[in-house]
Amino acid sequence: MKAALYHQFAGPLTIEQVDDPSPAADGAVIRVEATGLCRSDWHGWQGHDPDITALPHVPGHELAGEVLAVGNDVDAGWVGRRVTLPFVAGCGRCGDCRQGHPQVCHQQHQPGFTGWGSYAELVAVRYANANLVELPEAIDSVTAASLGCRLATAYRAVAAQGRLRSGQWLAVHGCGGVGLSAVMLGRALGAAVLAVDIRDEPLALARRLGAVATLNTTGCDDVGAAVHELTGGGADVSLDAVGGRATFRNSVLSLRRRGRHVQVGLLAGADADPPAPMGRVIGWELELLGSHGLAAHAYPELLRMIECGRLDPKQLVERTITLQEAPAALAALDQAVGCGVTVITPQR
Repeated sequence: MKAALYHQFAGPLTIEQVDDPSPAADGAVIRVEATGLCRSDWHGWQGHDPDITALPHVPGHELAGEVLAVGNDVDAGWVGRRVTLPFVAGCGRCGDCRQGHPQVCHQQHQPGFTGWGSYAELVAVRYANANLVELPEAIDSVTAASLGCRLATAYRAVAAQGRLRSGQWLAVHGCGGVGLSAVMLGRALGAAVLAVDIRDEPLALARRLGAVATLNTTGCDDVGAAVHELTGGGADVSLDAVGGRATFRNSVLSLRRRGRHVQVGLLAGADADPPAPMGRVIGWELELLGSHGLAAHAYPELLRMIECGRLDPKQLVERTITLQEAPAALAALDQAVGCGVTVITPQR
């Protein structure tokens, strides 16, 4: 098969012919029809993710396609089905998985991180019985791949962790794929959404997706105060969808009393351990929450929202590219250009 891979961190990404994968006993091999281009893969390529321990490596963790083969311990009925799966695949056996929280499984499989990923014609995944999600006919593979760690991640962050309710204010700091997904979800849940970014282009798209207000923070000395003014007292729920010291702090200080901050963006490098405004957290009884993916058992409700038209992920897909174009596109993810989601179609 053909795959995009790198032989050293931050080194060249090349398209190479490599051996086809075989399924593990608990796994499956999927013919990749579409896979999302994500900044998390850029972080992995740069060497920021400790789960990538062996090189060469194939990135890619947001995928959809057809099951070609399964291992001996997997239901053979999966073969031939169109599927997606969470980017965090829990083992299905540990205490966290048995309690319904496979997204924090300590034995988790992550395509593109703990194993080779989906920037390829084929990808092998683990824990298939517990994590494969069959796709309805109405949802094509490009749409399904765009869910990945964007709409699916935002769904858990906003609806489950943030507990956003109709009539509340949601502030979204950072209008990349996750942030724009959160804007769309907030609108679908009946909330008033304030989108925050440093560029006008994604803020314009956020308005088209349902944001009732936007804030360009370029030159803004006090983002928290600006959010309080625009929302009439602060957000009930605020997301840091970027992952940085400044956006984390701004998100917390954007909250009204007893509000909920949800950290979605990865905090890496110098931003890995940001100071928190704990005086405000204590005095205002704020909640600081993390959110990490979406479990397979929670996908059906998200898919139903798409099927019935409450959510339209295609509004987030900015472009589709070939596998040959993937290396240059991944390398460019450290540049703030464009907005929305790019999806790779390896079979094209």
